[in-house]
Amino acid sequence: MGFTTSGEIDQMTLPLFPASVIGSLPRPDFVRELISDDSHWSEDEYQKLMGSSVHYAVALQEAAGIDVITDGEWWRKSYIGVIAELAHGFELSTNPADGCPWTIVVDKLSPKQPGFIAKEVAFLKKITNRHIKATLPAPALLGERMWDPEKSSKAYPTRESFIEACVPILRNEVELLKKEGVTIIQIDDPHLCLFVDKTIRAQYDNPEQASDFAVDMDNQVVDGIEGIKLGVHLCRRAGARARGEADHSGGYDPILKQLSRLKADHITMEFTTPGSGEMSVFRALPEGIEIGLGCVSCLPGQIDSPETIVARVEKALEFLSPQQITLNPDCGFAPGSGAKVSIDEVYTKLKNEVAAAKFLREKYS
Repeated sequence: MGFTTSGEIDQMTLPLFPASVIGSLPRPDFVRELISDDSHWSEDEYQKLMGSSVHYAVALQEAAGIDVITDGEWWRKSYIGVIAELAHGFELSTNPADGCPWTIVVDKLSPKQPGFIAKEVAFLKKITNRHIKATLPAPALLGERMWDPEKSSKAYPTRESFIEACVPILRNEVELLKKEGVTIIQIDDPHLCLFVDKTIRAQYDNPEQASDFAVDMDNQVVDGIEGIKLGVHLCRRAGARARGEADHSGGYDPILKQLSRLKADHITMEFTTPGSGEMSVFRALPEGIEIGLGCVSCLPGQIDSPETIVARVEKALEFLSPQQITLNPDCGFAPGSGAKVSIDEVYTKLKNEVAAAKFLREKYS
């Protein structure tokens, strides 16, 4: 991969069955301390230490052989909390339900640090020649997590009005990311994927309308953006499973209509757990769509062999061409910014993913 003088990526073709990550990597103790509110480092010291940390995250992926990398999302306090870096209007509160930190909207949004995510990419370009993925939270996901009927309604009377206000903030970031040069821009949308679960659908007066709205907001973020690969990550909250929380199961059939409406070149879907449904759903997706195949478990303690990963990919090959498949874990490896997950175990998982990709290339090229 190279970069042109305009900052756009020179579209060198990825190998067959490219090996990728979803976004987050586990944060070692020292990285969690760096991003904590109790951190005592000056801004210059923080930038230096976090920059060195991201060097390590990149080195881990490169050593494993990953083709499309991220910075592990280590510059961010949380993967969705990055919206509070992009815009004013948020307050760091405490969720009364579980006592965890809670970023919540309390005022009208206004630009704060446009290009915060683009700066992550600018830093990565200086330290790697691999293909780069940038990730952004979906608007409806932000509405689900960051709008409260009591604290937010003065600024945004409805959850939907807050979600709509997030769209131009995120769209501007997509435009800046395109200028900066990435291989893929990924919208993370676990909210949309909740609608595969019958119990979740039953909580909505009109689940079809709600899931259609989520897709409409994703599409508005990327509508008309050309010359860059656009992806949507459908997450079943594998991270939540790693913390012992609810597992939202169910095949993708209930949201196939919505998936077919996404303005995306690439959709990542989880398939390592029994509740994920059948891969035959690929037949109902738009012809030629790329699939980021969740074929590597991100659950702590579960290490899939290269042979297991190959078997999952070959099952997908019953419905997709080799050119349509990217290998990736089910989800990010950091189930929450403060979660303790073995980064050495993750390295082993990524090496096995790369070994599977190499085997598949030799067999199907």
